[in-house]
Amino acid sequence: MTTASGHRPIRSDSRPDLDVLVEHAKDGDHRAFETLVRETYADTYTLAFRLTGNDEDARDVVQETYLRVHRSLVRFRGDSQFSTWLYRITANCASTLLGRRSRHAHDPLPEDAAIIDEHPNVDPEHRADVGDLRSQLTEALRSLPPKLRTVVVLRDIYDLPHEAIAEELGITESAAKVRLHRARKRLRERLSRTTDMEQDRCEQTVEGRRAV
Repeated sequence: MTTASGHRPIRSDSRPDLDVLVEHAKDGDHRAFETLVRETYADTYTLAFRLTGNDEDARDVVQETYLRVHRSLVRFRGDSQFSTWLYRITANCASTLLGRRSRHAHDPLPEDAAIIDEHPNVDPEHRADVGDLRSQLTEALRSLPPKLRTVVVLRDIYDLPHEAIAEELGITESAAKVRLHRARKRLRERLSRTTDMEQDRCEQTVEGRRAV
C-alpha cells in the first residue's frame, strides 16, 4: 500500500522502516526527519563517542552530523544503506573536529609515538566480567591518536571497507590499511600491558593475604 504521494506509509506498530523515513524526509516531511533522527541517534552518538573519546565532543559531532544530513539528504541516492551513509558523515564530522582541535591545541601526535597508560591504578577486582573487558577496550581505543582510532573503529567495529574509510579521511587505501595495522598493534600492546599489570596486582594481593 502507498500513500497519496506515492510513498509507502510509515509503520506505527513497530520500529519504523528507515528507507521509508528517508523517502518522506527527502520530500520535506519534517516529522519523518525527526523520527529518522530519533531512530538513529543512539547509534550515531555511540560512533561519535568512540571516535572522539568524550561526551562533549561526541555531542558536538552528532549535532553537526544531523545538520549535514538535513542539508544533504536530497542528494542521498540509496547506493548504500542509509546507516552506512550516516556512519560516513559522522566519521567525517569527527575527523574535522579532531583535526581542528589538534591544530589549535598542540601538534598532532606522530603515528610512531609511544602511548602512555593514562589509567595505571586499576583495581583488578572490578575487571572480572565482560563489562570490564569492554571498559578495557574503550580505554585502549581512547589511548590511540585520533587518526588511528578512527580507522580501527570504522573498520573493525562498523565494518566499513578500506575504500570508504580512505575516501572519508582523504587518504589512500594503502594508508588506511597501514593505519589499521598500527592501530591494531597498539591495541594488542595496550591490552596485553593492562592484563600483565592486573596479574601482578592479583599476585601481590594474594601474597599480602597469605602474610597476614
